[in-house]
Amino acid sequence: MSGPKDSINIENVVASTSIGQELDLESVSLDLEGADYDPENFPGLVYRTQNPKSAALIFRSGKIVCTGAKSTDAVHESLSLVFAKLRELQIQVEEDPEIIVQNIVSSADLGRTLNLNAIAIGLGLEHIEYEPEQFPGLVYRLDEPEVVALLFGSGKLVVTGGKQVNDAEQAVTVIANRLNDLGLLE
Repeated sequence: MSGPKDSINIENVVASTSIGQELDLESVSLDLEGADYDPENFPGLVYRTQNPKSAALIFRSGKIVCTGAKSTDAVHESLSLVFAKLRELQIQVEEDPEIIVQNIVSSADLGRTLNLNAIAIGLGLEHIEYEPEQFPGLVYRLDEPEVVALLFGSGKLVVTGGKQVNDAEQAVTVIANRLNDLGLLE
């Protein structure tokens, strides 16, 4: 029998790195094929990779944020491609820049509909935000792991703020156990 943990999907991994030097984004945008640079709308240059699919946001400071990847491996592959492209433009990039995962967004399904009003009362107001007129989901802040989960009446949930892949698994287990204990996962 498959449980909620089996339904977990990584939707987005956001990571950051730095090449340790300032960049002339105007010049880089002219030489880097496929780069989007519109400083009126966004202060960074956007460079998309197709395989794996992601977007690298490259800033003048040399900081780079990778977003849209579906795994931590994909982040590393995407950034390796970006580093290689920058090196082709004669921009010095150290051999193995540190890549720090900032956020992993995952989705899961508890497999049954949820009574969000009862859950809001059961979990206690210190850890949740629930204003159905403003947003259709219940916001649940967990301490361990330190993530935020969005629970929806459909039984689907989104876990954000994780730094490791297993943060979502831990969160889903904690939530399912807590709702079971409260008798709200029947």
